Amino acid sequence: MKKFVLFLAAAMLLCGMATMNSCKSDDPNKDDETTVYDPAKDGIVGEWLSEGDNVATLLSMYFQVEKLEANFKADKTYIVNQYNKDGTSNVLTGTYQQAKSTTGNIWTIVVNQSGGGATTVTSEGIFEVTKEGDGYTMKYEIVQTSPALSTAPPTPEGGFGSSGGGSLGTDNIQKFVRVEKK
Repeated sequence: MKKFVLFLAAAMLLCGMATMNSCKSDDPNKDDETTVYDPAKDGIVGEWLSEGDNVATLLSMYFQVEKLEANFKADKTYIVNQYNKDGTSNVLTGTYQQAKSTTGNIWTIVVNQSGGGATTVTSEGIFEVTKEGDGYTMKYEIVQTSPALSTAPPTPEGGFGSSGGGSLGTDNIQKFVRVEKK
């Protein structure tokens, strides 16, 4: 049971990071090609992809996660498609809250998973979006907080790698690449 709960926490982490929309409109679920993504204002909103070496070691090694496609919508809901190395997949859904911290460009996130798992799960963590070339990447680190595990979530002050007071090192850090609309 503890492994399953940890898996759900890791999946929430991935879900939380997964997607941002490159455009906005009056309908938060519809793209408007005239609005440009601004990470300082939009945070995690949009579509994100994590695969291969970008998948957190914790997810890849212990839960056999191969790829994550995350979509964080402007209406504060998310959908994460998780693909596993054995060919199975999961769809994780729920709501999220994000807030800009006072530490650098790090944001905090709370993810409430309500679909795709056997139980409702809340996870908390941090993320940071960085401009790379013509696109954006995101570092994402999150830990399940309800039902509680024995690992404390990362903090903006502690930075990336601060989950469990640093006990997880970099194994819980996910890297996402923003999916650009064409």
